[in-house]
Amino acid sequence: MTLHTSTRIKMPLGFWEGLRQLGIAPHDVIRKAQLPITLMTEPTVSLAQYYAIWQAYADHIDDMAKGIIQLATSFDSKHYPPTVLAAYHARDFRDALKRMARYKQLCPPESLRITEEGENCTIELQWSDREQSGPPMLVGITLAFLLELGRRGTDSPLTAKCVEFSHSMGDIQTLEAYFGCCIQIGTKWNRLTLHREDLDHPFSSYNLELLEMLTPLLDQSLSERQQSHSLTETVKWMMKRSLMGGRPDIQTVASELGMSDRTLQRRLSDECTSFKNLLTEVRHEQAQVYLADPTLDIKEVAFLIGYEDQNSFYRAFRLWEGDTPANWRTKHIERNV
Repeated sequence: MTLHTSTRIKMPLGFWEGLRQLGIAPHDVIRKAQLPITLMTEPTVSLAQYYAIWQAYADHIDDMAKGIIQLATSFDSKHYPPTVLAAYHARDFRDALKRMARYKQLCPPESLRITEEGENCTIELQWSDREQSGPPMLVGITLAFLLELGRRGTDSPLTAKCVEFSHSMGDIQTLEAYFGCCIQIGTKWNRLTLHREDLDHPFSSYNLELLEMLTPLLDQSLSERQQSHSLTETVKWMMKRSLMGGRPDIQTVASELGMSDRTLQRRLSDECTSFKNLLTEVRHEQAQVYLADPTLDIKEVAFLIGYEDQNSFYRAFRLWEGDTPANWRTKHIERNV
């Protein structure tokens, strides 16, 4: 389920309106992206065009931190697409975040992985294609908007606990003032850590009647999208998103797919496989991908495919390939020289 450049992506109409509210002519951004002006009236864009538009906005604003905050905060709720409306009118912040993560599947290429542990709630931004992550401006706005969503819904000046970015994001002090916490740059991931207790805050924008209309329609669209791929393919894609440093569990994957773990296991059995077998396949496939990259050490490869200790990875790899990871890497590199 790798996202190819032919995949069409919905560009929210509110994005163009947000630019206008900032005093930026959408035509100027389109021209800077070297794309046809008619693109503004198109319902979808290609992945390359999507990234080009975000990069053009970053180049036009010439101040990444300022551009992140301005667009995240100027996006009027009346221009929210249905996927975001379902989150804005949720029961509480936790419900809103879960809806954002669920319906993000309708809006590739980015996805959200939410983890609640101890006093923290961590939201990691992930990409369908590890080799082609989105522009830093898109990363920053996505994480900033999640906090903005909580602030608008609860009518409270919520702050984050920590924000981590893999790339430079401009003026750190400006971002720290907005998020209300320290900003870390140069990490291996892009993620927002919230105070878990804030997730219990009810939304003043809660609208049950609207949710009862939106949710079935969005779930139907999501189901149709998922059915366009085999369940096996979909589950493997979801596993790859959440392998790093942990083991995807069937309850989490089933919940994201909107079904029980028993139903997921039964449907996978109908496709002549199982959750356990797919996890093994995904780890094996990803191990080969990462080992082919000589810049990654073997301990890091083990972590990236969900092994907490290197010895467990070595034992598994010997079962898969009948060789050690180091020897396999050497042979692979020699074959491709």
